Amino acid sequence: MTTTTGRDVLVEGEFPFTASDFRHIAEALHSHAGIALHEGKAALVYSRLAKRLRALGLRNFAEYIALVESDHGQEERQAMTAALTTNVTRFYREPHHFDHLRDVMMPKLAAHARAGGRVRLWSAACSNGQEPYSMALTVLDVLPEAADLDVRILATDIDPNMVAEGHQGIYSEEILTPVPPQGRRHFLPVTDRPGYYSADDTLRRLVTFKELNLIGHWPMRGTFDVIFCRNVVIYFDDATQEKVWARFAPILNTGGALYIGHSERVSGPSAGQFQTCGLTTYLRVDAAQRSVA
Repeated sequence: MTTTTGRDVLVEGEFPFTASDFRHIAEALHSHAGIALHEGKAALVYSRLAKRLRALGLRNFAEYIALVESDHGQEERQAMTAALTTNVTRFYREPHHFDHLRDVMMPKLAAHARAGGRVRLWSAACSNGQEPYSMALTVLDVLPEAADLDVRILATDIDPNMVAEGHQGIYSEEILTPVPPQGRRHFLPVTDRPGYYSADDTLRRLVTFKELNLIGHWPMRGTFDVIFCRNVVIYFDDATQEKVWARFAPILNTGGALYIGHSERVSGPSAGQFQTCGLTTYLRVDAAQRSVA
């Protein structure tokens, strides 16, 4: 499938890595996860995937690509995606989003929940759970009884390892540093792991973790009041970004909030369905509001 003619070798190493190898891997990653790679990332791709070749006992990238592109390569496609993505996260990252959620969105959502209404929030790229647990803690600041009402947070990620970590809900003292004292009471010491704390029952009842590919099938049937999708579509090309925004619009309730990453902007034909109301913060608007705007 690939050749190492010397002329197109991008990285010399234990496994020669050619331009053709890179192209096949970039195409597979884009097809599986929507992520766009350019050739300037060749050294990074090589360093991360060479570990996969060693772990699998493969002799060259041609064998690896054959596996990834095969009908039984789903597991390795997931492993490749995990290897080539960076899960940068922390509690209350980009705190202005959580301020807006607490001060602007939650008062009306709390009233709705207390009146028996349904409230749903989605962390659409949840990494190892620090974002959705931050969302849950923010909800609890305004609505302490949220777990006993019809309030739930869906936390999804393409990486099953990250989903498993979030479900486990165990974090070190250092990772929990940004969590304020009123939130820290929801993390209990792990008896056999000094310096580590586990999300309590209240947080676990609020947050459900699932594996989900943003460019794949979305099984959710209901709509959401809040969606966090931050620092993920920046890795997509423009066309894929626009498709994701277009899929968010019909499942976000009118007046619902969409929070995105600091380097991201809602674009494409669906952009008119969102109205900016702060730094990387958007509200879903209806047709009448759009005509006024």
